[in-house]
Amino acid sequence: MQLCLGTAQFGMNYGIRGQKKPDLSECIEILDFATASGITIIDTAASYGNAEEIIGEFLSKRTIARNKIRIGSKVTPNILDDINPEKYYDILKKQLELSLKKLKTDYLDYFIFHSARYVFNPLMLEALGKLKTDGLVLKTGVSVYEVNEAEYGYKNHLDFMQMPFSIFDQRMARCGILEDTFQTEIHTRSAFIQGLITMNEDAIPPYLSKAKPIIRKLDNICREYGISRVEIALQYVKKFNNIDALTFGVDNIEQLKENIDYFNKDSDNKLIAHIENEFSDIEAEIVMPSLWHKQ
Repeated sequence: MQLCLGTAQFGMNYGIRGQKKPDLSECIEILDFATASGITIIDTAASYGNAEEIIGEFLSKRTIARNKIRIGSKVTPNILDDINPEKYYDILKKQLELSLKKLKTDYLDYFIFHSARYVFNPLMLEALGKLKTDGLVLKTGVSVYEVNEAEYGYKNHLDFMQMPFSIFDQRMARCGILEDTFQTEIHTRSAFIQGLITMNEDAIPPYLSKAKPIIRKLDNICREYGISRVEIALQYVKKFNNIDALTFGVDNIEQLKENIDYFNKDSDNKLIAHIENEFSDIEAEIVMPSLWHKQ
């Protein structure tokens, strides 16, 4: 498994903790340090504010050869809604070309739907896959949220899927998806659930009050094993061999260094088993930010 640097934080104020996005120079510094430290996958999306442009500025510096890193982006959400299927390909190609222009590159390593429900539309998947014949992208797929979406993606042998997975959100492991042997490249995201896993209990907003006893339980485990929440979060995901990359985001260079160090540590199998037992069935409204009813 590799680390993949997510860039939602580069283009917008992202996460439950109200983090402010870094300025351009800070983003470039983070990208420079990440790639120099062996992180060779960068994930972005058309909907992440100006994140694609920031990565483009980084690539234009040429501190690392383009063929030494992998860059993936996501289609603008809902872009094919109410569109005639005959126009799917043309719309997706224009979207891809726009992302390429912003990223200042002539190809993407993966280009995926950001609207998970598109996974159930064969014509949409076909149009997206056709982009590979143009030589503009190497792999196509979908960013999913639910187990049935991931299962359908496997059934249809997609090149690539990104899915949520964390110590609190074990759905993909419980249903056996992460044990399958299909050739789909799997990246996971939300290891920190938009920052929830790192929050102090008294800072958790009222609409997530159900998460407070869970965070309390996590803190007890941290004390028992002498480990931080961030390290547990990374080590748990790292345990699953069929995950190709763990996508994570940072706001500053110190977070990046810390996450790299924690990820590179050896896992404690006893701790991993403890985590699986304690947090095996947490309500979806806690672990899925799309279900948070913010106040």
